[in-house]
Amino acid sequence: MKKLRLVEVLSILAITLVFPLVSSAQGQNKEAKVGFGVKISSLGVGIEAAIPVLHKVNVRAGGNFISYGHTFNKDGVTYKGSLNWRSGEASLDWFPFWGFHVSPGVLFYNGNKITATASVPGGNTFTLNGTTYTSDATNPITGVGTVGFTKFDPKLTFGFGNLVPRSGRHWSILGEFGIAYQGSPKAALAFQGNACDQSGLNCANAASNPAVVANVAAEQTKLNNDMSFFKFYPIISLGFGFNF
Repeated sequence: MKKLRLVEVLSILAITLVFPLVSSAQGQNKEAKVGFGVKISSLGVGIEAAIPVLHKVNVRAGGNFISYGHTFNKDGVTYKGSLNWRSGEASLDWFPFWGFHVSPGVLFYNGNKITATASVPGGNTFTLNGTTYTSDATNPITGVGTVGFTKFDPKLTFGFGNLVPRSGRHWSILGEFGIAYQGSPKAALAFQGNACDQSGLNCANAASNPAVVANVAAEQTKLNNDMSFFKFYPIISLGFGFNF
């Protein structure tokens, strides 16, 4: 809940700090009004607001959020994952013709994060970096994993629909697509409990045994390599807006 409040605060700050920078230009614009929108996108459920600053240019800002949980098994380890998407964004919308717009902008706050708890019931086998272990029945394997992203990311989107149409229309249908450059996501894995050989003997603490720690680190490296393509995050959204 605390993260959600942070996004809301950041979104409000973006609107209240960015918009005054263009208030003098808006004051000279007879078409000036304010538009508000809601949308569903690959960044989550979003709210946004926009004002016109030139005849074919708007400034737009907002926030997005969504949470989702999922349990899956990989190499004998059960992961209970939680996806928490939290972001604040700002864009400059240029309308070269009709309602089509080109929108350079930024995710000024990227709080997107994936967290997971890991567990292997005692007596079950699991694999790390190609090595098979058995979870100790008296001190079974548990762990945590996280995937994080850079906090400030440039983005470029294209779309249709205008939150503040110059035609005087009050309702708008909005669609947008593009990408945000967030760099490669960073994963972190940590395990604890005892990892034994396949016979259930020769147990070692997963948090301190050099061989087990090295295999956990290798799994983390493989995960980071697998996610390297994710440095460009796709943005797709659909929503509607109202202005007055």
